[in-house]
Amino acid sequence: MINMAAVKLQKSVVSQAGKHTASVIFLHGSGDTGPGLRSWVLDVLGQNLAFENIRVIYPTAPLRPYTPMRGAPSHVWFDRHKISQHCPEHLESIDSMCDHLGDIVQDELRAGIPKHRMVIGGFSMGGAMALHLVCRHHQDIAGIFCLSSFLNKDSAVYQAVENAQRPLPELLQCHGTSDELVFHDWGEKTNTLLKKAGLNASFHSFPDLNHQLCRQELELLRSWILNKLSI
Repeated sequence: MINMAAVKLQKSVVSQAGKHTASVIFLHGSGDTGPGLRSWVLDVLGQNLAFENIRVIYPTAPLRPYTPMRGAPSHVWFDRHKISQHCPEHLESIDSMCDHLGDIVQDELRAGIPKHRMVIGGFSMGGAMALHLVCRHHQDIAGIFCLSSFLNKDSAVYQAVENAQRPLPELLQCHGTSDELVFHDWGEKTNTLLKKAGLNASFHSFPDLNHQLCRQELELLRSWILNKLSI
């Protein structure tokens, strides 16, 4: 059995060209790794997601038994009872990973980067993990982004947004219209419920895109990051 308390997340980093004044934490989807997502972004965009003053961090989720794969080990941020919007969240594993990812936030704070100079997001499961991390634990960062992501209909994130005592960061959410793994409507419903709960959220559809990244989406994300973290 994996001792999750002893886990230290590995990180793949795209360093800034100049002085480090801001950070992006970009979480991969289930079964991927930080280096895998970094390479995928490079392949799609034709270059690294890189900036003059912004460090981009790609953590890797630890190997853990994953119930939808009949308990086979996979690099996943949390477990799921099954992939369905109608089942309860596996909050024990989500909360444990919030603690580990919080250590990465603390590393950036120690490097002199305040939370209002950070954005956190991810692809698929990584986007859902980012929503839990930010909306429930780090509400004072600059922004959240979710690519091809969704939440279960009774997610703890909705309650956290409703009960927030301060304005929450803006959410950028993107989804392909041809996504057969995580239906576009599921992602759009997540966005609608987050808005209803009080989050400032935008939703961008990409025609004919399946459960993938595309260049247009990453270019939108790049511009959004620069807007959130402009000096």
